[in-house]
Amino acid sequence: MMNLVDTFSEFKAGKNIDRPTMVRVLEDVFRTLIKKKFGSDENFDVIVNTTKGDLELWRVREIVPDGEVTDDKSQISISEALSIDDDYEIGEECYEQLQLKDFGRRAIMAARQTLISRIMELEKDEIYKKYMEQVGTIVLCEVHQILKRELLVLDDKTGNELILPRKEMINGDFFRKGDMVKGVIKNVEMKNNTPIVILSRTDNLFLSKLLEQEVPEIEDGLITIQKIVRLPGERAKVAVESYDDRIDPVGACVGMKGSRIHGIVRELKNENIDIINFTNNESLLIQRALTPARVSSIDLDTENKRASVYLKPDQVSLAIGKGGTNIKLASLLTEYEIDVYRENDTTELDDVDLDEFSDEIEDWIIEELKAIGCDTARSVLELSVKELVRRTDLEEETIGTVLKVLEAEFED
Repeated sequence: MMNLVDTFSEFKAGKNIDRPTMVRVLEDVFRTLIKKKFGSDENFDVIVNTTKGDLELWRVREIVPDGEVTDDKSQISISEALSIDDDYEIGEECYEQLQLKDFGRRAIMAARQTLISRIMELEKDEIYKKYMEQVGTIVLCEVHQILKRELLVLDDKTGNELILPRKEMINGDFFRKGDMVKGVIKNVEMKNNTPIVILSRTDNLFLSKLLEQEVPEIEDGLITIQKIVRLPGERAKVAVESYDDRIDPVGACVGMKGSRIHGIVRELKNENIDIINFTNNESLLIQRALTPARVSSIDLDTENKRASVYLKPDQVSLAIGKGGTNIKLASLLTEYEIDVYRENDTTELDDVDLDEFSDEIEDWIIEELKAIGCDTARSVLELSVKELVRRTDLEEETIGTVLKVLEAEFED
């Protein structure tokens, strides 16, 4: 008996379950108990007191004269009724309170298991509904368990267990048990009747919501994020627009001396974030998307969605970016295939393609230099050793050797 009452109390304390649902489930469980013992629950009342955490079971039968009981499920003789309460009279309804112990230990244990099962189902349903409504919002969690393919984290507000898969983590993310981690709720699904809540730190929505938290003008709808493209942990480009001419959307997102964007960059493991002003002018959008490079001119092939971009020699490597990240993101943002060309400079001395040095410089080194936009000898010599080390994966010693070979070409 106490087990069932204790379970009832646990059920009452269920934080996510509303009272009408609680009453309905409890009634169902106890009516099932009554049906098993009496064959029917038609003449029984189940009264649930959700405030006190208890319940009452009553059997209701019509009182008839002795010897005239034709249906013992709905009728009781006067003599039996008087044994319950000596004030009863023929024609009245007899209320007989049932005790849980009258149902037997096995029946009570079965009811308890049913109740526990129903409670768990309801709680799972409530968790699923709650997080489905929160898809796209940022949650703060504590790392609970570190597994090979995922982290199990606890929602800081509810204590519910969520999942942060490794593939949804940024390169450079490293967490220990007990660390706090932010993520956006990416999706919620039911597996084996259990809600699975998936977090992400690589989804574009994570950056979008971080910006919304830091920039009040976005939350208020004064600035709109038109598009986000990301290489998580490396670089991102965000196109923003304001419908109020008094508001500079780029300045508002960056903040005074970068105050607003710096916190986001730290959260994203120093991901380089370019905020650009969105425009429907495709040529201008491509120009802005290639920031920090300064574009000299652009030829558009709108039918094939290709753009030929011409830049001064010192801007080519900036347009391409380390490992081609800048031009790749610019293409994704503008939906144009972008080809970068060095602008012809008639005042420039004769130059030599890097491929001409293949007998003195290894091919893989030449390819590494080309990847940052340096396809000629002079384009390499224009950059400092420090800059070349930063932009490539080449050692300083290797770069020094390459520079000596290239400088020798022009010594005469």
